Amino acid sequence: MAVNFTALEVLEIAEQLERNAAKFYRDASMAAKSKDIQKLFFTLAEMEDKHKKIFAEMLADYQQNTQANIVDPDNEMLFYMNAMAKNAGWEGKAAPKMVFKGNETPAEVLNSALKAEQASIDFYLGIKEFVKSQSDKEKVEQIIKEEMTHVVYLQKNLEQINKL
Repeated sequence: MAVNFTALEVLEIAEQLERNAAKFYRDASMAAKSKDIQKLFFTLAEMEDKHKKIFAEMLADYQQNTQANIVDPDNEMLFYMNAMAKNAGWEGKAAPKMVFKGNETPAEVLNSALKAEQASIDFYLGIKEFVKSQSDKEKVEQIIKEEMTHVVYLQKNLEQINKL
């Protein structure tokens, strides 16, 4: 029996992930002691807010159209979502492993963020495979590219910190 996921379900999950990711970066910003690191994480939080807005727009578009925009004939999305839900290091997880206490080194926080961004890319690549609409695929691809820029941004900052 095939499980059908609607675009509504997937977009609601993606929107929540971005909301959680923005909170993760804001928490990291508030816990950081260095003004430069605070700014770095605040910038990332703003980027995640933009992603959330894109998913919210896709969700609003979907709600105006009753046709499902996700195809999953072999129940693959169910297995994929379950696997992602069990992954402890993914971006936006409701309870990330790292709870900021303020005594983390900038490198520790950046490494945690890097792992989260890389897992986020994997998640969105999976979502993209289940989206039917070319327009929505392009929006998800845009977010994947944004997440890739986050990886580069974080890696550059990590390398700078490690040189100190």
